[in-house]
Formats: sequence, structure tokens, C-alpha cells
Amino acid sequence: REERAENVRKAFAPRGDCRLKGENILLVDDVLTTGATTDAAARVLQRLGAGRIGVLTVARATLDGALHEGGGRNAE
Repeated sequence: REERAENVRKAFAPRGDCRLKGENILLVDDVLTTGATTDAAARVLQRLGAGRIGVLTVARATLDGALHEGGGRNAE
């Protein structure tokens, strides 16, 4: 997980002078593996002033390599 988090830590950046004014955001991810990608994206959105940030996934990978259908979580 730490290695994956390091890989995506600087992967997301706003364009120009982007600021959010408490807007609620829904991130959509096809497969949630470690959560590092959605966490990195959510952190950037929080720094920009987002309100609530939700994450919706189609499938979740587990340690045994299996995929499990959908779900969601809130990052606050």
C-alpha cells in the first residue's frame, strides 16, 4: 500500500487557479485496490476547498486477487 501511495502522491494537480467553494464531489473508480489513487485525488480536492467527497467503485480487489462488486465510501 505504501509503495502504491507513493506512486500516485503527485499524480493529481489542479489546472490553473482552480478553487472549490464547498462543492460536493463524487469520485468514480473502476477497481479499488489499495485506495491510494482515490485518497490522493481526495486530498487534492480537499486542499482546493471541496465539501464532502464520496467514492463510488465498480469492483474492489482483495489480497487474494478476487474482485468484489461495487460499493462506496465517504472521505471527509
